[in-house]
Amino acid sequence: MSTFEFLWQGILVAMQPMNLVYALVGVTLGTAVGVLPGIGPALTVALLLPATYKLDPGGSLIMFAGIYYGGMYGGSTTSILLNTPGESASIVTALEGNKMARAGRGGPALATAAIGSFVAGLIATLGLAFIAPYIVKLALVFGPREYFALMVLAFVTVSSAFGDSALRGLTSLFIGFALAMVGIDQQTGQARLSFGIPDLLDGIEVTTLAVAMFAIGETLYIAAQGNRGEDKVEAVKGSLWMNAQDWARSWKAWLRGTLIGFPIGAMPAGGAEIGTFLSYATEKRLAKNPEEFGHGAIEGVAGPEAANNASAAGTLVPLLTLGLPTTATAAIMLAGFQQYGLQPGPLLFATNPQLVWGLIASLLIANAMLLVLNLPMIGLWVKLLTIPKPWLYAGILLFATLGTIGANPSVFELGMLLAFGLLGYVMRLFGYPIAPTVVGLILGPLAEQQLRRALAISQGDVTTLVMSPIAAGLLIVAAAAFLIPLILRLRGRGQVLAQLAANED
Repeated sequence: MSTFEFLWQGILVAMQPMNLVYALVGVTLGTAVGVLPGIGPALTVALLLPATYKLDPGGSLIMFAGIYYGGMYGGSTTSILLNTPGESASIVTALEGNKMARAGRGGPALATAAIGSFVAGLIATLGLAFIAPYIVKLALVFGPREYFALMVLAFVTVSSAFGDSALRGLTSLFIGFALAMVGIDQQTGQARLSFGIPDLLDGIEVTTLAVAMFAIGETLYIAAQGNRGEDKVEAVKGSLWMNAQDWARSWKAWLRGTLIGFPIGAMPAGGAEIGTFLSYATEKRLAKNPEEFGHGAIEGVAGPEAANNASAAGTLVPLLTLGLPTTATAAIMLAGFQQYGLQPGPLLFATNPQLVWGLIASLLIANAMLLVLNLPMIGLWVKLLTIPKPWLYAGILLFATLGTIGANPSVFELGMLLAFGLLGYVMRLFGYPIAPTVVGLILGPLAEQQLRRALAISQGDVTTLVMSPIAAGLLIVAAAAFLIPLILRLRGRGQVLAQLAANED
């Protein structure tokens, strides 16, 4: 069957009444959490994992994807009106968007962000539909050696992509590896690191770890910050719609942002933040009036917001085709797949095409829903900013606890929820990223399994791991992804020290 036929079947699945309800719930929740500062789509999906444990897998995954897209939309509202990005990918939007809001042009800023997000989401989702089958065909020739090399590349890039330090990212990743070792060995059947506790024989629940580190850890971290001054919300003045000049300045930025954001999001070391900064720099370079940047240039909102949403669709390319998450939300969505006994990758396209193509098609529908939700209902989203933070985070704690009890009614599980929540708080306190720990717990057993299979086939000969051209190429890319940023960082530090020494002389 052709991609068009698969996509049409997916649209029929996504148009089923219950799936439309799941999509609407997802985009509404996603927009709400995108608007609220400090509560992103990763935290929301993590909270919903235990609550959706017994629901339909296809509908739940459609809802998770809707939350992801909605979070990208909603982050622009906070950036423009509050100058506080709800998501890290919305940082660039705040540079020009808040200046526009202060100048009484908050309406056009919000409009170009919403329409740009729709255009980018539509084009990028179609790109996902047509590119994914080719990556699946390539991945089907992978053996244990190639899969292990791919996992190594994923581990290195995930460690480098999250946080400011590759070393801290690797430390977080190895914490996840250690937790993944707990339980019964899948090949020998022997218990590992269970310390005689029966509850640990089945291993650490990914759902419990994700909820604890993203929800409990974030809540404790926010509570520890104490009361800070109230943020001023800029009122939306004048018309919400863009004039002819705004349209003329925005449409090219939307297309350029899409072309920049989608491939960067699809790369294993991608991420929406990179695409938004590149888009902003591109728009500033190509602008007829570059002096407007920094004072409220509409291109500085249109381009980065398009890149932001295009990268969200791009992120789903490695997640669905190879099972590799490149963002925190993608890592939690991977946990959602595994919650239902599904492993994203090339075999999922062959064994469960209805679910995969229904999920991809639902993104097109969710994108249209988001445009309808964002423009007419902007007043409602702004009111969410007035919710007191103590109420908000108390509700998160309550929901996280009840969700965990509902999925696994065990006192020991609640104890692990608290312990991992404290671990997440400590890691945030010292600047260690959270997502690599979850990725290590999810992908660690898969990497171990592929490595042991490869060594069993080669009768223990380690050199055969690099005899495959594909595996060797992936390992070289992984080494470069780790060493090049390290070398650049050391060189930059050396230049700073040399400059300081010269100043002292």
